Amino acid sequence: MASIPAPVPVPAGRSAGLAASTVGIARRGLLKFLRTPQLVVVGTIQSALFLLIFRYVFGGAIGAGGLDYVDFLVPGFITTGLLFAGMGAAAGVAEDLEQGFVDRLRSLPIPRSAVLAGRAMADTALLVWSLAITSAVGFAVGFRLHGGLADALAAFGLLLVFGFAFEWMFITLGLFAGTPQAAQGLALMVFPLTFVSSAYVPVESMPGWMQAFAEHQPVTVMVDAVRVLTQGPAAEALLGHGAGFYVTRALAWSAAILAVFVPLAVARYRRG
Repeated sequence: MASIPAPVPVPAGRSAGLAASTVGIARRGLLKFLRTPQLVVVGTIQSALFLLIFRYVFGGAIGAGGLDYVDFLVPGFITTGLLFAGMGAAAGVAEDLEQGFVDRLRSLPIPRSAVLAGRAMADTALLVWSLAITSAVGFAVGFRLHGGLADALAAFGLLLVFGFAFEWMFITLGLFAGTPQAAQGLALMVFPLTFVSSAYVPVESMPGWMQAFAEHQPVTVMVDAVRVLTQGPAAEALLGHGAGFYVTRALAWSAAILAVFVPLAVARYRRG
């Protein structure tokens, strides 16, 4: 296996700045991913296969109101795909702790916040790859934009904000887990959020007691925001509100997730 570069040592008596330290740690995370090609290949193939299954196996049995099912599905699939891609951050952080890499960083004269910020930056950058691949497969199976280009770009940016927020949740889980295996188990807590949401089926098709949870959880809000931005008036008619309503709620959820998990992650890291 190719060796993973460590952060550049800082001369004695000097302290690296927050920006430089964050970028250095983020670079290390990206290189680790790129030098493990099986992560790239397997993740890409899995994403494509799951989208094909939902599109062609389940699609014929699911109604999506006034939208073609593929146009209904792909925004939800892309959004939940970010969460599944981000789950690797929990195991990655736990692995760094277990192998002593974090202890090495603590011994360097760098801001402690740079360690977590660099990890979050690297993992969010990797989400761009996940977004690009899933979107390309979506277009290949029939997904089409029915809104403007500006709205599509806004949806892309919104997804990155959402992914960045959840990266901090996964980083926090990795810090608390202790081992990569435990971190992977904890990260699976996202499954209820992804499936009990509007990502794959309309919320109205669920039992009444489940609809209350599905309608008021962050994944549904984000999926609906992306759906309205990419599908335009047809999605607005289906969901009952315009893009501004869902985008505002999605940003509020992202801010709330960051407000909870950034302090938790920092406090846990400092205690270690």
